[in-house]
Amino acid sequence: MAGSKEEFMVYNSMTRQKESFKPKVPGKVGMYVCGVTAYALSHLGHGRAAVNFDVLYRYLQHLGYEVTYVRNFTDVDDKIINRANEVGEDPLSLSNRFCQEYLKDMGDLQCLLPTHQPRVSDHMEHIKDLITQIINKDYAYAVDGDVFFAVEKFPNYGQLSGQRLEHNRAGERVAVDSRKRNPADFALWKSAKPGEPSWDSPWGPGRPGWHIECSAMSAHYLTFNFDIHGGGIDLIFPHHENEIAQSCAACQESSVSYWMHNGHVTNNNEKMSKSLGNFFTISEITERYHPLALRHFLISAHYRSPLNYTVSQLEGSSDAVYYIYQTLQDCEDALSPFQEGSLKEGTEKNGRTVKITPAAQECISKLHNEFETKMCDDLNTAHILTGAFQDALKLINSSLNLLKKKQQRQQQLLMIQSLVEIKKEVQELLNILGLLSSDTYSEVLQQFKMKALKRAGLVEDDVLDQIKERTLARKNKDFAKSDQIRAYLTTKGIALMDLGKETIWRPCVPAGEQPSLPNEQ
Repeated sequence: MAGSKEEFMVYNSMTRQKESFKPKVPGKVGMYVCGVTAYALSHLGHGRAAVNFDVLYRYLQHLGYEVTYVRNFTDVDDKIINRANEVGEDPLSLSNRFCQEYLKDMGDLQCLLPTHQPRVSDHMEHIKDLITQIINKDYAYAVDGDVFFAVEKFPNYGQLSGQRLEHNRAGERVAVDSRKRNPADFALWKSAKPGEPSWDSPWGPGRPGWHIECSAMSAHYLTFNFDIHGGGIDLIFPHHENEIAQSCAACQESSVSYWMHNGHVTNNNEKMSKSLGNFFTISEITERYHPLALRHFLISAHYRSPLNYTVSQLEGSSDAVYYIYQTLQDCEDALSPFQEGSLKEGTEKNGRTVKITPAAQECISKLHNEFETKMCDDLNTAHILTGAFQDALKLINSSLNLLKKKQQRQQQLLMIQSLVEIKKEVQELLNILGLLSSDTYSEVLQQFKMKALKRAGLVEDDVLDQIKERTLARKNKDFAKSDQIRAYLTTKGIALMDLGKETIWRPCVPAGEQPSLPNEQ
């Protein structure tokens, strides 16, 4: 799959409209995404931000760009200090532990590692230097070891969010402080308090405010002029608004071309967050569902739209990904004896190129065009694995059935090569979306089955015993019992499939109320 011929459009939060993506330096993209404050396990909201911007990262690479992707860790913060005091742990040790947990979770979700993952604690000198620049340009002032940004000095304050100064109130990491010239002034540097980590500075020992870190680290890795700044929609104000003020105060030419923000994950249509206590951690979900199913769910809505978490949607995503991998596995099994022999990369033994069927050509063209059209429209991943993608899977399955029938050699080669090319296109699309595992198809399918058993509260021997019971019931023409066993397992998320004289099982979306087994009545 080559890069898109269509114009890549992205929604810019600054201009509130879709714009054609044009990087500052042709062929290269600089992207900074705000990461997590590492004081607890990551929840679905963090996962959604990471997955959405990972899809952007992958798609930009697919388009041929050389991308420098920076995602930070906040490892010095009030929340970290408070949590560390609660559990009696060193704040930096605690934050490091949760940074590692975050990386594990994002690795499970198949997020590529960013180019750089800076931490606040490693960039104190850059932060202090930036604060000094801002003070020297008269946009900030020091009071008793604290340094505050003077928002009234920056006329464009509010340009991203549309918020007025008075909205930058206490409760949004802006403390009430009578020493401030304006209540909306925010801290660039906080003086040291007993029992808290601190660093020496020209204003006395202390630590950075929240917003300054991202201005300093983005400038260090990408300069003050770069292409994309991303994060959750809740960061628009005050965090990103304050970043703009700081960066422009330090460097008048500071400019970010595109501000991109992902929507919330909601639980019963209420924002999912640590502070509200209505969240699920990523590890809690991946304990019961395959990470690929969770990733599929997280890209099932447009990245700017709210995404409401429900078990039924997660079950649907699990079923959808299982079907994709089962189709690819069946295709691989059918093609393997031919590819080991006479057919390699579309050529016969005599070196002639083998063509593909008109149906396969049309399928690949539609799949490619539909995918690129949706992705170029501001990464519209909603329903991206429906339509032409499902048609491709259906064509693979119908072609596999035809392949089992006796055919002339040339017709057989045509069918085989068609399958090879369709499968290749499907794999490429899945790879761009981050849904192509490094494990084999059979390994992934087995992993899905183990997760299904865990959700059902069963082990595989339980299912095999039920299959034996059902086989015996069918032999005895006790079809009521046979149907009851199948219905019971279906409510547990286990589907039975009769293939000739053999019965196999696969995960499915649990159906209806759970009836009792025949021997439980």
